[in-house]
Amino acid sequence: MDTLHSFPLAGLFVQSMLIGLSIAAPVGQIGILAIQRTLDHGRAAGLATGLGAALADAVYGAIGAFGVSGLINWLLGLKLWLGLFGGGFLLWLAWRIAHKPPVRRSGQHPPPGTLLRDVSGTFLLTLSNPTTILSFMAVFGALAGGAPVLSPWVMVLGVLLGSALWWLILSTGVAWLRERFDERWQRAVNLGSAALLAALGLWQLGQLVT
Repeated sequence: MDTLHSFPLAGLFVQSMLIGLSIAAPVGQIGILAIQRTLDHGRAAGLATGLGAALADAVYGAIGAFGVSGLINWLLGLKLWLGLFGGGFLLWLAWRIAHKPPVRRSGQHPPPGTLLRDVSGTFLLTLSNPTTILSFMAVFGALAGGAPVLSPWVMVLGVLLGSALWWLILSTGVAWLRERFDERWQRAVNLGSAALLAALGLWQLGQLVT
């Protein structure tokens, strides 16, 4: 720890990585999607799913770190529409997963083009919750303190890498278990994932009217 105090940017980077890791680690809609897609198409699909969320966290982290008040207020003003998009998107994903047949294990790689869709889909889904900026502003404001001027970039990079590290760990672990799942178990996981995503989508929509 003395080393980190001697090099403020290094300490800030490590703290930001831990923040990114702690934000990503709780299993929510992105975690459910990452697990389901890893079981379907392997580690690359699960990692791509998580990286979309990590990139969105970095975007909101950057807005919070640099304190762009005009952009923050604009995004918070769109909270209703972003919430409708996020809730509706979750319900669509739930329906799609519930109706898809189990993937045969003969294909170890995801179909062409799906990785980019996985990244972009979870990127947009994560961006649909602009209140995340407020938590980043509070945490980053406390962290930055008297740190050097480069600190916002260090914090954003730390959050991105910390979040990405979690998705690498999760997708690798689930991929290791993947071969132990037969089609019956895969179908059960798909249905369970669909039910959880639908519940989260309905909860998100319900929050808009409370």
